[in-house]
Amino acid sequence: MLEDITPILVALGALLSLIAIRVPVGLSLIAVSFVGISYEISLRAAIGSLARIPYDLASNWSFSAIPMFLLMGYVASETGLTSGLFRASRQVLARLPGALACSSVLASALFAAASGSSVATASAMSKIAIPEMLSRRYDPGLACGTIAASGTLGSLIPPSIVMILYGVYSDVSIGALFMAGILPGILSMAIYIAMIVTRCKLNPSLAGGGDTAEDEPTVGAGQLLMDIAPLPILIAIVMGSISMGWATPTEAGALGALGAVLIAIAMRTFSPASFWSALKQSALSFAAIFVIIIGGALLTRYVAVAGLNKVLEQLFVESAAGPLMLIAAVSVLYIVLGMFIDSIGLLLLTAPLVLPLAVSLEMDMIWFGIILIKLLEIGLITPPVGLNIFVIKSALGDQVTLPTIFKGVTWFISMDVLTLVLLVAFPAITIWLPEMIYG
Repeated sequence: MLEDITPILVALGALLSLIAIRVPVGLSLIAVSFVGISYEISLRAAIGSLARIPYDLASNWSFSAIPMFLLMGYVASETGLTSGLFRASRQVLARLPGALACSSVLASALFAAASGSSVATASAMSKIAIPEMLSRRYDPGLACGTIAASGTLGSLIPPSIVMILYGVYSDVSIGALFMAGILPGILSMAIYIAMIVTRCKLNPSLAGGGDTAEDEPTVGAGQLLMDIAPLPILIAIVMGSISMGWATPTEAGALGALGAVLIAIAMRTFSPASFWSALKQSALSFAAIFVIIIGGALLTRYVAVAGLNKVLEQLFVESAAGPLMLIAAVSVLYIVLGMFIDSIGLLLLTAPLVLPLAVSLEMDMIWFGIILIKLLEIGLITPPVGLNIFVIKSALGDQVTLPTIFKGVTWFISMDVLTLVLLVAFPAITIWLPEMIYG
């Protein structure tokens, strides 16, 4: 059996080596898969696959949801619809111990729901919230760990680009996945806040000696509503249209993008320059994602041709491994690879291997998808190369050292593990809402 899969094991080793030397994930996937298909079948077959797959993907309606949600997020960011989130969150959570850190979690969750991107959330909030916390003498590890971990909520809280990709590759309803991510996202946020409150209550020096409601500037009800209203409105447009069956995820994304433009116009923050910047950033981001999608599709073709998925299925059947064993194995795989590979690249790299195993074990693919996405979140903040950690480091420069950020994020990784255990032990947290809406 080992001899049968030796070529693909060599190919996967070459793939990880290319990624390790900083060859872009998409190009690494394309190169290794092209050579692999050439070896297994023929050069003509590899050229045919490379020519056909981009066209097939471009004609897939579901993928068009990605640029729509990217555009919605970038319009919201470029026109300043997200600028008041942190201020409003501070006002709402001002009476909690560690109020600034708690409000950062809430603001990040709302920003993530609009942007659908963990990295974008971490980047934006690191420039807004961390300097404010440091100026209040917050522990640097707590300040940076809060933003690094809260940024990962962009993968779990819908609308999420990673969810769209998982839905397409697993042939699962994207709308159902969006609904399934709501309660786990709220649970993750609540556990983060509970941990911050507990730590700051026991050790007030973590929050600069303890910040109170009196420390926060008073914001009028009207201004508070103006600060926080745009994103809940956008979320309601997107999730409401999907849950009521009025729009597909792609159409909901388009409605969200249009809604962001109209809200910006109503708030007088819209300008042609900001809209052009949002369009340009959306196009560049989707182009980068699409190259990775092409590579992932080629890898899926190569894995199928080489027969690795059948070998893995046979191993799991012979070993009588169940769903929990698969989740344990995938957890180790994702946490290790997540140290080095971004979440989209990691999902598309591993999907050809793990999804057939989940199907063969008759697992609920919506529940399994949320588990995978939670594991991808943990990978984004796992040392030594957690992507969100370096996003924050690049934003702060020499203000905070990497070891300090790593130390601070460890608490949040432990909370993520707790959340993961709860999601595995109680699948109803994930599947109750989509079952109630979709039946």
